[in-house]
This record gives sequence, structure tokens and C-alpha cells, in this order.
Amino acid sequence: MQQIKKSLRDSKSARWLVLVLVSFTMMCMYYLTDAMAPLQERLQAGLSWTASDYGFFTSGYGWFNVFLLMLVFSGMILDKMGVRFTGILAIGIMLTGGFIKYWAISGHIQGMYELTIFSWQVIAPSAKSAVVAGFGFAVFGVGCEMFGIAANKAVVRWFRGKEMALAIGLNTSTGRIGTALAMFTPIPLIKLTGELSAPVILSLFLLCLGLLVFILFTFIDRKLDREEADAGVPAEEEFKFADILEIGRNRAFWYISALCVLFYSAVFPFIKYATNMIVQKFGISDSFAGYIPALLPFSALLLTPVFGSLFDKKGKGATIMVIGSILLVCVHLLFAVPSLNSFPIAIGLVMVLGIAFSMVPSAMWPSIAKIIPENKLGTAYALTFWVQNWGLMGVPLLIGVVLDKYCVTGTIEKLVDGKLRVVTLYNYTIPMLIFACFGVLAIVFSFLLKVEDRKKGYGLELPNVKK
Repeated sequence: MQQIKKSLRDSKSARWLVLVLVSFTMMCMYYLTDAMAPLQERLQAGLSWTASDYGFFTSGYGWFNVFLLMLVFSGMILDKMGVRFTGILAIGIMLTGGFIKYWAISGHIQGMYELTIFSWQVIAPSAKSAVVAGFGFAVFGVGCEMFGIAANKAVVRWFRGKEMALAIGLNTSTGRIGTALAMFTPIPLIKLTGELSAPVILSLFLLCLGLLVFILFTFIDRKLDREEADAGVPAEEEFKFADILEIGRNRAFWYISALCVLFYSAVFPFIKYATNMIVQKFGISDSFAGYIPALLPFSALLLTPVFGSLFDKKGKGATIMVIGSILLVCVHLLFAVPSLNSFPIAIGLVMVLGIAFSMVPSAMWPSIAKIIPENKLGTAYALTFWVQNWGLMGVPLLIGVVLDKYCVTGTIEKLVDGKLRVVTLYNYTIPMLIFACFGVLAIVFSFLLKVEDRKKGYGLELPNVKK
């Protein structure tokens, strides 16, 4: 008798349970990623950081991934050792980096630090706490990106030929819940506890919970391995170093990678500075200002599955990426206009940015799975994330330096957590124009990808669900 169900993957309840487990860990991970995003003003006031110090700390996320090629190695580990081993290793690395970051901002480190090698200033004079926090963020970034590519490969494995774009969209948007919570919960938490490090402590607790949930996923995924082996499904071809060269020869892959770094460079660094920008441009207290950028991931949470489902059923993936990039440019250009400084405008622009933030990732990540074979997919995602990390490392540092050099408009004395502090005022017009330029380049590469798909027939404009 012919076997109808070959594996757990054919069970809707099983594969959607897998998605819930992986996505929950993603949510915990993103909370720790962005838990200090609303605290720029408090870090500057409480730890004597400058905007450049804050940008230096934020850029730390990509140091090891970019310069030590840790993301490339992560992809190799993933393709060689599998999702389960890589995921647990990644969470362990994230916890290590999170503890270092907690130590740095908990008041144990004082003074200034600079590093000069052969008369070349590697690290400008910076608060020591910012340097150590940046190192912790760099360690965390290795684990975070490693888990991101492992989660993507897990979702592709369980949903290939089914609701793949919808599942990747839901996984991504659930992670955005963590970002949204990180936008408005840290300041109330600090006021409640009186500790600047309280949000990081909560982050570490959530990530430990995420580890337990991911371990549960590993038991289900292992059962899928056994069932596929019993059903005679051939094992994946072993990863080879030559695979990297094969991926590198794919022009569409580099177009997607360029789109990825440009698009995310205009979104994630914006989130890091958004609370302070909204406080200064729109005259809103930082206790409330965090709620506005939180609308971005919340709108992405609702809309990413919509666009993912559209891609699954109707296709048009390359077109979706073009439209999302155009929206990105429009939002940042309008944020750059000094006269547009009313509260409703801020809300409206963030909501539109949320639409763009939903459209591009919902089509971009499944598109990589269409042009790269599954046994090379971990390495392909890793290379894409590596390119992306150049932006996540360099752009926050760039924005911080630009703010300090060209955008300071004065200082004021202000009550921060009951203490009178000197707060620096900034004009964010130039940073918004920089973000808009990244968006313009993202449009260019979106069109190039669309043209390449038409030439090579990758099927980016075709539905994912196979009938």
C-alpha cells in the first residue's frame, strides 16, 4: 500500500507548531537586540556617553560578523552540523554577549578609553562602558545572526512547497514583537526598578526561556529526520567549500544581498535612533516617544503575513520588493522635512514604514530559497547576512558621528529619572537624508533583480504554493 504521509511536514499542526517554537525564540532574541534602543538619552546622561559612543556601541553588533567572517563560518556550521546544533550554540553565544553588555552598563566600568596603533586611531576617545558594551554586543551579534540563518533554514525545510513565504513572514513578524516590546517597555522598567540595566536583565531571562522552547523544537525536528529516513527520502548533499564559489557566481544572489544591506541599513539603524529623533523633532517625552517607533514592528507583525501569503499564492516577489523600497524612500524624505513636525505625521510615517518593512522581507528571504539549492541555503543566508552586517555595523556609527559633528543645535538641562542632566539637542535632517539615499539604491537593485529573474527564470514572480 502506497504511503500517503511521508513525514511530519505533511501535518499542518506539526509544521505550524514548529513555526511557533522557532518564532518564540526569535521574539526573545530581538528583544535583547533592541532593549537599549530607547535609552540613548539616558545612556548619554547617566554614563556620560556621546552620540558617537552610542553609535560605536550599536555598530558593535557587526564587528565579529564582518571582520572575523563569523557569519560565513556560521553558515558552514549550519550546513555541516544542522539546525538543531547551530541553534543551541547560537543561543549560548547570545547569552554570553548579553551578560557582557549587562556588566558594561550596570555601573561597574568608569573612565575613558582610546586605542592607537602606529599613530592610527583605531578607537577614538570613548567611554569605557561603551567600548565594553560594544564588545558584548559584538559577541551577541555572532549568536543572533547565527540563529537567524538557522531559523530561516528550519522554516524553509518544514514549509518548502507549502506556505513558505507566509511562514517566513510570520517568523519574521513574530520577531518584530520583540522589537516592539523593546521600544516602549525599557523606560517604564527603569523607572520601576531605578536600574539602567533592568531591561537587559529581563532580556536575558526571556532568552533563557527561548532556549528551553528551542530545545523542544529539536525533539520534533529529530523525529522528522527519522521519519524521512524510514520513508527513503535521500539525505542532503554534504556541504563543500566549492559551494561558496558556486553561490558567488549567481548574480541574482548578489542583487538580493545588496538590496538586503541597503534596505535594512535604512530601517534597523533608524530604529536605534528613532526614539531620540522623535523626542527632539516632535517634542514628545521619551517615556511616550518609544510607543511611536514600536508601531513599526507592530504594523509589520500584522502585514508581513499578508504579503507573504500574497507571494505564496500570487507570486510577484520582485515587484513587492520594488514597491517596498519606494515606500522606504518616501518615508525618510518626509521625516527630513523640518516643517513636518506634528505628532500625527510621525505616527503616519512610521506606519507607512511598517508597510515597507513588511513587504520587502516577506518576499526577499523566500526568494533566496528559490535561487539557491537547499543544501547550500545555510551558507547563502550566511553570506547575505554577512553583507547585511556591513550596514548594521557601519551605518549606526556613521549616524552617531554625523550627529555629533554636523547636527548639534545646543544643550539644555533636563530632569532625567529625577536628576537634572545636561542633554544635547540634535537636528535629524541629515541622518534622514542618508537613510533615504540607501532607499534609492535599494530601488535600483530591486529593478536589477527583476530583470535578472526575467532572464534566468528563477520564478520570483511565480507563486510558492505548488498545486
